[in-house]
Amino acid sequence: MKAPLRIAAVPVLLALAAGLAECTDNGPPTFQGWIEANLIFVGPDEAGRVEVLNVREGDNIEVGAPLFSVDVDLQRADLMLNEASLKNAQQAHERAQKLLKTASGTEKAVEDTEMALRSAQARVDSSNTRLVRRKMASPVTGTVQQVYFRPGEMVPAGRPIVALLPPGNLKVRFFVPESVLPQLTYGDVVKVGCDGCAGDLTARVSFIASSAEFTPPVIYSREERSKLVFLIEALPEKPQGLRVGQPIDVALGRQTTDDRGQINKPVSQSSVAGSRSSDAEEAKP
Repeated sequence: MKAPLRIAAVPVLLALAAGLAECTDNGPPTFQGWIEANLIFVGPDEAGRVEVLNVREGDNIEVGAPLFSVDVDLQRADLMLNEASLKNAQQAHERAQKLLKTASGTEKAVEDTEMALRSAQARVDSSNTRLVRRKMASPVTGTVQQVYFRPGEMVPAGRPIVALLPPGNLKVRFFVPESVLPQLTYGDVVKVGCDGCAGDLTARVSFIASSAEFTPPVIYSREERSKLVFLIEALPEKPQGLRVGQPIDVALGRQTTDDRGQINKPVSQSSVAGSRSSDAEEAKP
């Protein structure tokens, strides 16, 4: 009498487990993050005063578009000085050649003037390059994210005047606990959500931190390990709809892509429990 009762209780327990899984299954885990960018900083090689600023913050620009120009007084004066030295070197070289033809000069003198002529020409080329680089063009296609100096302001050497943002330089940054870290690998697809964004935003994991970050002291107990978080970065596949600093939600899950590039939905715990209950039903005698 007891054996039939035990057999009959098996599907009931499996059904209860499946129902409990459906109640507790809230989809893939979600983590809060934000949008960051790798900006392109453009500035002059040498200190100077900004004369012309061709762009404003928020402008869309193409490669080669003019950005700004800095005063050229010192560079032009340096070019004129080197051009005068080049002319003197040419005259000295011509004089040495004439003396060599009349047997009044030596080959050593001609060689020395040739060396001086080459050095003078190199200095002129360098001055021309410095002069040309006082006007800067955009090295990338993107948007002007920030302007640091305005016309009339002095720019120190090596300081940027504008910051540019190519669309491909946006990235998603979020932190996951230690228990979730084994579920992530490079190239995994995560779903990105934000207020007012399209519902089909996704990104691919491009960076996984090798070390943890957390405030309390490093005590590797079971309780303290739950405070460990690891930085994850993912490259959005549609960066045009995102902005730097925008808060986002990242939904994980075992998302993969098929041969057509479509994202396969992750398998939920409720479907797993349901499949297990169906297998148990088939295994009943």
